[in-house]
Amino acid sequence: MLRSWRRGLWNYRSIVLIILSPLLLLPLPLVIGTKEAECAFVLLLMAVYWVTEAIPLSMTAMLPAILFPMFGIMNSSSVAKEYFKDFHFLLMGVICLATSIEKWGLHQRMALRLVTVVGVNPAWLMLGFMSSCAFLSMWVHNTSAVTMMMPIVDAVLQQILKANDGGCAGEDNPDLQLDDVSISPGTRSIQSTASTAVKRNFPKNIPHSLDAAVSLPTAPSRRRRDLMMCKAMCIGIAYSSNIGGIATLPGTSPNLIFSEYINQIYPNCNCINFGNWLLLCLPISVIMLLLTWMWLCWLFIGSDFKFLWKRGGEQSEEKKAARKVIENEYRSLGAMSSQEIFTGVVFFVMVLLWLTRSPGFIPGWASLFPHHSGYITDATVALLLGLLFFIVPAYGPSRKYEAMISWKEFQASMPWKVALLVGGGFALAEGTKESGLSLWVAELLTPLGDLPVLATITVACIIVTTLTEVASNAATITIFLPILSPLAEAIHVNPLYVLIPATLCTSFSFLLPVSNPPNAVVFAYGHISVIDMVKAGLGVNVIGVLAVLLAVATWGVPLFALDKYPDWAPVLPNFNSTAP
Repeated sequence: MLRSWRRGLWNYRSIVLIILSPLLLLPLPLVIGTKEAECAFVLLLMAVYWVTEAIPLSMTAMLPAILFPMFGIMNSSSVAKEYFKDFHFLLMGVICLATSIEKWGLHQRMALRLVTVVGVNPAWLMLGFMSSCAFLSMWVHNTSAVTMMMPIVDAVLQQILKANDGGCAGEDNPDLQLDDVSISPGTRSIQSTASTAVKRNFPKNIPHSLDAAVSLPTAPSRRRRDLMMCKAMCIGIAYSSNIGGIATLPGTSPNLIFSEYINQIYPNCNCINFGNWLLLCLPISVIMLLLTWMWLCWLFIGSDFKFLWKRGGEQSEEKKAARKVIENEYRSLGAMSSQEIFTGVVFFVMVLLWLTRSPGFIPGWASLFPHHSGYITDATVALLLGLLFFIVPAYGPSRKYEAMISWKEFQASMPWKVALLVGGGFALAEGTKESGLSLWVAELLTPLGDLPVLATITVACIIVTTLTEVASNAATITIFLPILSPLAEAIHVNPLYVLIPATLCTSFSFLLPVSNPPNAVVFAYGHISVIDMVKAGLGVNVIGVLAVLLAVATWGVPLFALDKYPDWAPVLPNFNSTAP
């Protein structure tokens, strides 16, 4: 009854917010009445709705299609063109691959194989799971990577706890589930928190196994050392999904949104592709993963930190139990099926074609089409190979024809909500350009040119990192891109020098269970509390921001020529000039 009352109160507040927000912003179009003010009204209204989620994010993204024609900023046909871009083709191709990886179990084979390599010492085991999850999240959505990994992680934890308690000897956990215990009221609230965060960001891009993950009960009470190990493992899985995702352009929605924004606002900028993004961000991911692992070991495992360097010697019962469950799970997979082999080959070919399309330092295979320069993109590759999954038969001629994946399976994994959200962001960005709002913002931000550029970037990173804790990652970067690019032009700095760090920091939502779906999923298992995540997340946020600043200030400069103002960016007259 109390939950129903709170839900009704929240709905009442949402209705008030929906009505009150445009009323408070009405002086902009009515009193000032310029095109810049009218576009600012749309931008601020969308920002309020996106941050508060008063209405669904994807429907907020539809506001430019309604308001821009009404204000005379853009006609309806022009706005509609912004809602489907090259980004969507790339996303569809990647989701085809992710659907096949999940359907045929290739992710389990890769994860278990990596974990068996690193050993079963709790700290090394955590590094193995974190590395597996980070690698998966480079190619599939972060939430999917976590829901693929957590059942395996929880099964290992359960076997370790059984070995320590001396109970349930000899019992296996073949279904990778927690033991049955009664669900407490606290667990129900955890499930509600997890479901809310998941639905907020990726409502349809969630495997069916997530329902089981969210509905699991809390684990029984255990010794402090075991509890700390469970906390470290679970938080490590949640964080590594975000850390791995930033390494590739299709790894996270903010990366893809940034890439398409650059193509739209700076059409002559051809410096962002899969290869150079990987060169910049893979070292960031590796640095963050290792430092986060060490931070979590120090924070939760504590006295066991010295065992990081002692991988040999006699194994305890808990280590033997962990190794047994991992080896049993890996053996149960059997030999690689033809479907897994085909998926793995397509995965390898897709990455190879992305890396070699236009590497920059040597001519890529795109140079084979000299008369069509710039026509072929990473999306072309992804869509072509994704199409194969709907054509190639999953079984031999002895069985009825069935493709590797079906449209129904693809549709269940495709994040249509994100696609609409991103389209709304592109429409908003184009509207700020057409109305002159971006130029007005650039003039307003000109005094920031007196600050050191690295200080300006640091402030932007901190603001973005703070906001993304309470708002959707995709919504956050969509709001800030049209603001930060005029800022870069105003202080006469390469726009990539500001936009790349801000994009990466948008994925650093580590503090709260509701910050993103991966946090919510691991929180639902009941091993960790909010304060655990806050303490761990503060340290990881600092690690992330420092790693990003280090990257853009060192190897990012020659990689993207960040020390020069590019010829593809507009030169605004009478603005302060500051070199990085």
